[in-house]
Amino acid sequence: MPVLTIYRLLTIGLTPLAGAALGWRAKQGKEDPERIGERMGAPGLARPAGRLVWLHGASLGESLALLPLVERFIQRGVEVLVTTGTVSSAKVLRARLPAGAVHQFLPLDAPQFVERFLEHWRPDIVLFAESELWPNMIRAIHARRLPLVLVNATISRRSAARWRRLPGGARTLFGEIDLCLAQNAESAARYLGLGAPRVRVCGNLKFDVPPPPVGAGRLAEFNGAIGPRPVWAAISTHAGEEEIAIDAHLSLSGEVPSLLTIIVPRKPERGAEIAALASAKGLAVGLRSRDGEPRRGVQIYVADTVGELGLFLRAVSVVFTGKSLTAEGGHNPIEPAKLGCAILHGPHVENFADIYGELAAARAAARVSDADSLARALQFLLSDPSRMRKMGRAGAEVVRKLGGASQSIMAAIEPYLAQSALEQK
Repeated sequence: MPVLTIYRLLTIGLTPLAGAALGWRAKQGKEDPERIGERMGAPGLARPAGRLVWLHGASLGESLALLPLVERFIQRGVEVLVTTGTVSSAKVLRARLPAGAVHQFLPLDAPQFVERFLEHWRPDIVLFAESELWPNMIRAIHARRLPLVLVNATISRRSAARWRRLPGGARTLFGEIDLCLAQNAESAARYLGLGAPRVRVCGNLKFDVPPPPVGAGRLAEFNGAIGPRPVWAAISTHAGEEEIAIDAHLSLSGEVPSLLTIIVPRKPERGAEIAALASAKGLAVGLRSRDGEPRRGVQIYVADTVGELGLFLRAVSVVFTGKSLTAEGGHNPIEPAKLGCAILHGPHVENFADIYGELAAARAAARVSDADSLARALQFLLSDPSRMRKMGRAGAEVVRKLGGASQSIMAAIEPYLAQSALEQK
């Protein structure tokens, strides 16, 4: 039996359990209990009249990368539906989606839920970001003869190898993608090898995303609470990296006694755990969700809230980007680079090797390997603000030069937009 048929039958068989599974996830904070119906294809909003483009990004980073396209579609007079799969992405998009765009949660990939979703929204064009591939959804979109475009598409060597183990299923599924607009030549070659019929390289949309916003009043209040203290931030950190940041702070405390270290964990729910780590080492700790602005005397400030990265990045001039001291491939450094931060990172940045390579070549980023090397790099930069600012300016220039993907993507999908306009007449 073909692998896609087996997958379809399995998802049909598991459909009756979906409500209970989603309810359990809601209790864990992984689903919005008031919007669980959307995960089963039930619409939370009416479909707007006229042409509708549906864009999907799995989680926060992928969905934010779609914002430049959202703006361009709205300027063209096209309605926009954005779907995601995570609670955190929904919270952030609520504040950042412009008028003319609405958000829904992506339904689970069960045929019944997929058909209910598509029947209500009836999109004219479908754009999926990066490597989000749901077999039942893709097959249903193809059956309705809707154009399906992968944008900002990327696929790792490991993921491509997994797909190649299912040669028949992979070629069927990838063959139903109308157009694949890849971030780079390596991903483009992998998509072609897996059976995507039309592939182009358009660059990385994340270079075109505006930096995360913050109100002037909130920034002034936060900076006022910090005062003249030297400050740095460890952002998007994972387990193990917070302890390294805390140890780096301890190493620096003798040289920089008034130092403030801001830790922004990738998962805000780990805030109390990180605060306990710092307290156990004798440090004064502030937890944003509990204590508000950093008080005088706080040494480690744990920013355990959602959607405030723009505030913290504007309050510092040097950051450490997480998931890079663990063997997990690193996090995207574009946002801190856009805001002129000098960037420090660990050795594991394979997921964004090209970007980190460009930043390193421009001397906008530097590699560290442990708490000692992180402390030395921070002392070097914090003691020389002019060098720190020079690194930040170099990084901002790198990401400015690498922009333009949204324009290339819009040009590539223009034939689909023109066709949908003709069909509306």
